[in-house]
Amino acid sequence: MQGKLILSDGTVFLGESFGVEESTSGEVVFNTGMVGYPESLTDPSYFGQILVLTYPLQGNYGVPKSEFWESGKIQAKGLIVQNYIDHPSHFESRKSLGEWLKEQKIPAIQGIDTRELTRKLREHGVMLGKIITGEDINEIYDPNSENILPNVSCRKVKEYGVGKKNIVLIDCGAKENIIRSLVKRGVKVTRVPWDFNPIIGLPANGFDGVLVSNGPGDPKQAGKTIEIVKQLLEKGVPIFGICLGSQILALAAGGETYKLKFGHRGQNQPVQDVISKKAVITSQNHGFAVDMKSMGKDWEEWFVNLNDGTNEGIRHKNKPFLAVQFHPEANPGPTEGGYLFDEFIKYVK
Repeated sequence: MQGKLILSDGTVFLGESFGVEESTSGEVVFNTGMVGYPESLTDPSYFGQILVLTYPLQGNYGVPKSEFWESGKIQAKGLIVQNYIDHPSHFESRKSLGEWLKEQKIPAIQGIDTRELTRKLREHGVMLGKIITGEDINEIYDPNSENILPNVSCRKVKEYGVGKKNIVLIDCGAKENIIRSLVKRGVKVTRVPWDFNPIIGLPANGFDGVLVSNGPGDPKQAGKTIEIVKQLLEKGVPIFGICLGSQILALAAGGETYKLKFGHRGQNQPVQDVISKKAVITSQNHGFAVDMKSMGKDWEEWFVNLNDGTNEGIRHKNKPFLAVQFHPEANPGPTEGGYLFDEFIKYVK
């Protein structure tokens, strides 16, 4: 069946449907990674977005079992690729990408010139759009227009692992590998919903540090989470933010965030620790960034993006508050940033 992608400026890209034959809409973004579509599609940070994969071949290694996913389902609203391979070959493959998309009721189109589409998004900036593979739809969904964290956060408190140190994970759409990365370092993880205040909801001295996770949407929409982090900062609780968590930490500290033109999404983003001068290749997925000029004198820039100079990490000069814009847990992508979990755990009393 023929499908088409219609951007908010009226541009139309024609292709062939290989997902569910329904229509959808969202923010159209591109990812430059060569591999990792199962992890990317299940990353809650893509909730409300139509994902364009720039690498021209997709589907060739199929879909693994769910223990390798980053959440329990596909989070993206739709998928755009250039060439879809429907006969996968990999020892961990359980089904084809097309079969998985149909099971999860996600529209997808192949045969689109993703190079031309990506160039347009880079020049114009990310745009809203809709995939039409069934009946047309009039309204286009904008994931940045409302607080969407309730759609991706856990519903109740859950514990993982064992250890003397207990890290509270504020789940704003957390990737599963954040939990795996902490547990394998010998700490207990208490996962709580986006609006759960551990100061009130957990026993006194029941936790040693807090990690604010990645997630989708405009960070300024997460008012309740920002207020919770403000209270944690006042109490001096060690805090580590990842991606959206970095933006929330900055807002809680009195800083500002802004929307990037086309964001950083891929597994080849170079960043530099401005303190040690160490460079790291990172996995990223974000459309907003911290305005370092808005941060107070007690905060310093930790990492910068070597492509465009935007902020990739902040830390307090004297207190155990730190955050990075990239994904140290990777999945997909290089694992060079994994040492940051060790650094955070050292801060935890």
